[in-house]
Amino acid sequence: MGLFRAALDAAGGVLADQWKDFYTVPEGLSPTAALFAAVPRGQNAGRGSNTSGSDGIITNGSRIVVPEGYGLLLMQEGAITGFASMPGGYEWRTDAQESQSIFAGDDLIGSLVRTSWERFKFGGRPAAQQQAFFVSLKELPNNRFGTQSEIYWDDAYMGAQVGAVTRGTYTLQIVDPILFVKSFVPASYLRPGVVFDFADIDNDAAAQLFNEVVASLAPAFSMYTNDPAKGNRITRIQQDSLGFAQSLSAAVEQGYRWSSDRGITIVKTAIVAIEYDAQTRELLRNVQRADALSGQRGNSNLQASVAQGFESAGEQSGTTGILGMGMAAGATGLGGLQQPVPAQEAPQQAAPAPAAAPAAQGGGEDPMAVLTRAKAMLDAGLITPEDYEAAKAKALGL
Repeated sequence: MGLFRAALDAAGGVLADQWKDFYTVPEGLSPTAALFAAVPRGQNAGRGSNTSGSDGIITNGSRIVVPEGYGLLLMQEGAITGFASMPGGYEWRTDAQESQSIFAGDDLIGSLVRTSWERFKFGGRPAAQQQAFFVSLKELPNNRFGTQSEIYWDDAYMGAQVGAVTRGTYTLQIVDPILFVKSFVPASYLRPGVVFDFADIDNDAAAQLFNEVVASLAPAFSMYTNDPAKGNRITRIQQDSLGFAQSLSAAVEQGYRWSSDRGITIVKTAIVAIEYDAQTRELLRNVQRADALSGQRGNSNLQASVAQGFESAGEQSGTTGILGMGMAAGATGLGGLQQPVPAQEAPQQAAPAPAAAPAAQGGGEDPMAVLTRAKAMLDAGLITPEDYEAAKAKALGL
């Protein structure tokens, strides 16, 4: 006693030409509808009428069409007696020796269904009358999440606790329909005419899932931003919907065991907005500034800043100001600044320093040392030839 697979074609229009009446999914379903009773369909794919069938109740010889993306559940007094996830046409028979209880593929859903079937399978003899329900195996979109206040997590890259208000959506998928119905769906939804819809505001079970997702956001953010494979960058979350979905699904599974206890999982996320708190925004600015001042780019930025300082000093104090700033740069360790060298070219060796000249009479700094610094500044483009000539004349007392 069970299901007999009668046709491989799951198109209602084709089967309607062969079968006078059959059961299938109702029309006008919401994209977020997850569980609902099978409905009778008349001849010509719904263009006629079937007045002899009852919603969700099949009897010996009833024909059922399972469309792509749906699974068929047969139940008796709250117990599951059969399941089919392979699309096509089926007959419910009480006398067919080749009938089966389970029609599942070799994919993840099929393997999970067989495991749950062995755990929950019907122990008695099925009656000639069964209830038929369809479970959506598609991604169920537009499940919203959001926080009214900041959530906080430790961020390894910035080395501090960061916080943000966030909102977005995620897609759900039922990966184990038997476990989903047996362990999560309230009994009030297991009757004809009632639809279990995740977007229904009166669905308390769906509201519970929303609350658990919000409670999992902080560990999900921490898991994502502290994963070296993700580059430890908080700013990548909004561009990596699959990566963050994996972190969110893992956090939900760790805290609430959605997949192992309820047969559902999070597949994708879309973060609509992340609004960081003031402290986190300042941290991000500091990190961006530090990134800009690191490596060759940092040398270029710092060199530009020093050049601007030389220009300002020249405007204020002439050659004396320029040479004074040059001596200060050497004293503070900035004298080693160099122009960036392209990766393809080898850096030029510095010319050997000329022999030291005798100190100028009357004391004061060695003119040769002054001229050497001025020449280096000229070669680096920090002063103009006119500035160099003026410094040379001053050092030699001309």
